[in-house]
Amino acid sequence: MPEIHRPAVSTWRWAWTQTVRDLRGGSLRLMLLAVMLAVAALSAVAFFADRIEQGLHRDAAQLLGGDVVVVGDQPLSESFERAAAASQLNTAKAAIFQSMARSPDERGGESKLVSVKAVSEHYPLKGRLRIGVLDAQGGLAQVHDAEPGGPPAGQVWVDAGLLVALDLRVGDAIWLGEASFKVAAVIATEPDRGAGFTSFAPRVMIRQSDLAATQLIQPASRVTYRFYAAAAGPQKAEQMRVERFTQVSESLAESVRGIRVETLEQGRPEMRTTLDRAALFLRLVALLAALMSAVAVAMVSRDFAQRRLDDCALLRVMGVSQSVMARTYLLEFLLVGVFASALGLLVGWGFHLVFVSMLAELVGVSLPPAGWQPVALGMGVGVLLTLGFGLPPVLQLAKVPPLRVLRRDLGGLRPLSGGVAALGSMALLGLLMAVARDIKLGGIALGGFVAAVALFAVLAMLMVLAWRAFIRRMGPRVPTWLALASRQLTAQPGQTVVQVCALGVGLLALMLLVLIRTDLFDSWRAATPADAPDRFVINILPDQVEPFQRALKQAGVAQYDWYPMVRARLVAVNDKPVKAKDYPEERAQRLVEREFNMSYAAQPPAHNPVVAGQWVPDEAHAFSVEQGLATTLGLQRGDRLLFDMAGVSYEGRITTLRKVDWSSMRVNFFVMAPVAEMPQWPATYITAFRMPPGQKLDRALVQQFPNVTVVDVSATLRQIQDVLEQVIAAVEFLFVFTLAAGLMVIMAGLMSSRERRARDWAVLRALGATQSMLARVQRVELLLTGALAGALAASAALTIGWVLATRVFEFEWHAPLWWPLVGALIGALLSWLAGWWSLRGVLQRPVTATLRQVD
Repeated sequence: MPEIHRPAVSTWRWAWTQTVRDLRGGSLRLMLLAVMLAVAALSAVAFFADRIEQGLHRDAAQLLGGDVVVVGDQPLSESFERAAAASQLNTAKAAIFQSMARSPDERGGESKLVSVKAVSEHYPLKGRLRIGVLDAQGGLAQVHDAEPGGPPAGQVWVDAGLLVALDLRVGDAIWLGEASFKVAAVIATEPDRGAGFTSFAPRVMIRQSDLAATQLIQPASRVTYRFYAAAAGPQKAEQMRVERFTQVSESLAESVRGIRVETLEQGRPEMRTTLDRAALFLRLVALLAALMSAVAVAMVSRDFAQRRLDDCALLRVMGVSQSVMARTYLLEFLLVGVFASALGLLVGWGFHLVFVSMLAELVGVSLPPAGWQPVALGMGVGVLLTLGFGLPPVLQLAKVPPLRVLRRDLGGLRPLSGGVAALGSMALLGLLMAVARDIKLGGIALGGFVAAVALFAVLAMLMVLAWRAFIRRMGPRVPTWLALASRQLTAQPGQTVVQVCALGVGLLALMLLVLIRTDLFDSWRAATPADAPDRFVINILPDQVEPFQRALKQAGVAQYDWYPMVRARLVAVNDKPVKAKDYPEERAQRLVEREFNMSYAAQPPAHNPVVAGQWVPDEAHAFSVEQGLATTLGLQRGDRLLFDMAGVSYEGRITTLRKVDWSSMRVNFFVMAPVAEMPQWPATYITAFRMPPGQKLDRALVQQFPNVTVVDVSATLRQIQDVLEQVIAAVEFLFVFTLAAGLMVIMAGLMSSRERRARDWAVLRALGATQSMLARVQRVELLLTGALAGALAASAALTIGWVLATRVFEFEWHAPLWWPLVGALIGALLSWLAGWWSLRGVLQRPVTATLRQVD
């Protein structure tokens, strides 16, 4: 037998040539686009999140005034100073307390409750303290960075609102206790000012060395002491010193009640709820884009393999071995994966720059460069998608028998084995979890889609069988075009089910994001609507209620929140004294050590829905507790709480739990009593309203009621609303990725049936069917398939969306029950448009050319 000389084949050269040819011919363009979109969506979010995380870690110290801050309600031990000195850290101090400031007698002698802050010479260690003066219109001018250490001796820096309240100007004198100071500047920004009503009193900043002269701090005074520590630089060695000091400080703080340690990780929570939800939604969008791309890659690769069966059989006849062919396709798909990933990373980098531009005001600072992790994630995802979901069906080409050249019924593609399917599923699970970075989000999304696909398959099969029975029962009464379209759908039910599932998955992703996006945006905007209150007034005395409300009405304020407010400390739960050490969580320890804002009302606030129990008006000795507080402190309905209110004790039983959105610009309370009157409580009143346009009510209220504190939050409200619009714009921008990925899945599902449809229509044309008849059949088939997939996808989107909204994003879900009908219409339209694009030219093929390719 003569020796067979196999052709020498360079695997790398062959793989490169074949890759270029397939990309030029369009066989792999859809796969390239799918992988690129997935990598672009993931890397855009990853680049942005990585830079934001690094920037927040770098700049969070500016919100604290240092890297670590020790806070106490008593003078802090010198042990903290010795620990900071041992770690070679820079230090500063501050003492904060409330007192009365008054103008000189010749300027009226009016007084005002203020928050005094006495700072040491190096304050602030981190962040910028900025000061300026007031111009003729009352706005800030000549704003600049202040020198560390606060105002010079004998001078104070104050909030602009204090000058308005006391009718003072920069350069005038102001009295604090027994000392007179010169107002030298107006505070523009203060790095560690914080939030909450205790920070709403106008600030007066003095130098620590002037504090003794005021004689304001007495043995019974309530003072917050802050000790700041910061490293000299960002080097790793410096940060290790900070960590060492933090550990020592936390150990010292555990032995003394009323002392806590604040670090960079805590930051400020003003926008945490909104930004956390935005981050979750961005990850959900990227996750669904990756899922859609995986489905598209799997479908495109199978269609690619189906088209290459005859070519591979011919190569086997020419002597190409299975191993060479397998290596060639492995290298080809690896090249495609690397190339698509590189393109995706470039696109993702550009899109993340758009995010940074959109959220520039929110970020507010220059961001550090991104690390290597987003690049590794993008490249890994791209290669995993290509090899994990695209390669398995293609590798079957290496096993095509040479005899297929003569018998084309041999060597067809087989369904994937259970092992390969399990391996791909595990890879997909790992991919989604890496993208989601949240077990609950990834689990719900993945589990929901798996369950939806299974449900789609069962229901689609039932619908196809039912439709076939209906058409048979109708018999000759069915129009010819409908009968042919029905035959196309019911002759091979398995292929129709696969197509419905593919269309359904793509439509499910799109509809789910539309539903979540709509309700999420509505919940954000509802929290801070355009008419949200921009003024808060506290310390209104009981005998000032009627004249104060009359003043509001005269100024044109028709709607306002109005509640009594009392400061109370939780002293016992179910007769057990409350001790901070009994709670393992740091937040719980802080809560039990602080005073709560409490109130009472016969009806629950409209913006506080009751989530457990029943609110009974005028129920004696009953409490309604905020849901989050109950969870943190381990409280349940029926528990008895004992509060101390400035020496007055009051005990009640928890009867209801309320859900409170602390990001809303409304008056909220941790604990409320469901009664209209509570004369034994030492309460003052708080109100919130929106300033009517053109009114200058602040000065009038302060002059008429000098004891009250008017807090102007209009700038904060505008900032929050601007931030929301910026975040919404960024989310909308990323939504384009998943829209494109979903459309690609729909097109891939239709393209996978392109050759089968061409053969079927060629046979029908050979039997006498006209081209216009087949065009109508094609439209009806696409519309029916799309309508079924759209209705199923919309129903599944409602269910998955409800779970995500209530379990992950935590906002109220408004499910439009008519959505399946809309889904059917959208599905039919998209299926028809995608089918028209994917199947264009099929009906124009010559019948003889198509029939020659029939197996």
